[in-house]
Amino acid sequence: MAETDPDKATKRTLRGEFLAVRSRLTRDDAQKAAAVLAERALELPELAGARTVAAYVSVGSEPGTRALLDALHARGTRVLLPVLLADNDLDWGAYDGEGSLERVQHTGKIELLEPSGARLGPDAVTEADAVLLPGLAVDERGMRLGRGGGSYDRVLARLERAGADPALVVLLYDAEVVARVPAEAHDKPVHAVVTPSGVHRFH
Repeated sequence: MAETDPDKATKRTLRGEFLAVRSRLTRDDAQKAAAVLAERALELPELAGARTVAAYVSVGSEPGTRALLDALHARGTRVLLPVLLADNDLDWGAYDGEGSLERVQHTGKIELLEPSGARLGPDAVTEADAVLLPGLAVDERGMRLGRGGGSYDRVLARLERAGADPALVVLLYDAEVVARVPAEAHDKPVHAVVTPSGVHRFH
């Protein structure tokens, strides 16, 4: 008999709800939030002191990362960006400013902006002092609700295997910091969440 996992079903429902709220944001609201998020994130000691930051390029109604990527790059921080592989794992490439991104259409998935330069291998992320994780929500324990593709679960497992302990940071909208999200045994709490209204820290 097939086992049903109530947490998996709950995660699916929650993802749908958070994505629906994001989809109602106007472009103007999203741009304003992105500017404030960049400002707040740049003040984080974890990012201010980082030599290498693994980040990602926001798509659609995700909290915007472009202003932050440019500011980190201008500051001389080495910024790594993910390249989605066929098996949903992530390779990495360096961000060298606006012109170093290319649009990539992945079969059956959304179009992503990825670094166009040399591929550095999936283990490149272990060199990061801070890792920006995409998410849909984070709860009071610091547990993150991801999109469900599993790419970042692999990244976190890779960091753990390598004994790397970078600061884990998530950018969210204010309403996405919630009381509780379902967590599984392998889920790891993040260190900080940046929202337009402030920074939330965990442990």
